[in-house]
Amino acid sequence: QVQLVESGGGLVQPGGSLRLSCAASGSLFRLYVMGWYRQAPGKQRELVAVISSGGRPNYADSVKGRFTISRDNAKNTMYLQMNSLTPEDTAVYYCNARFDKEYWGQGIQVTVSS
Repeated sequence: QVQLVESGGGLVQPGGSLRLSCAASGSLFRLYVMGWYRQAPGKQRELVAVISSGGRPNYADSVKGRFTISRDNAKNTMYLQMNSLTPEDTAVYYCNARFDKEYWGQGIQVTVSS
């Protein structure tokens, strides 16, 4: 069983930045494919970014050039650096891990508003 805990969300003004963190349990974190998803009110959950066990990132078109996904295997932690935030980035952000099966964090609110 893998447990995921997100942190770092909150309220930020348009154009601002936030960094989300996802701390994972387990001794095999380096083997997990990790990702960030988000769900805005009234919308389906969507992929934001994913990072392979080898550290290769992929991004949704909507966040390319603004968001950066990374991982620190020594700390069992994944990050999402979010820059140039817009109100359209407002959502609950979820951490996801894929190994033997799929695991989800509880989600964390990110609100972009003036």
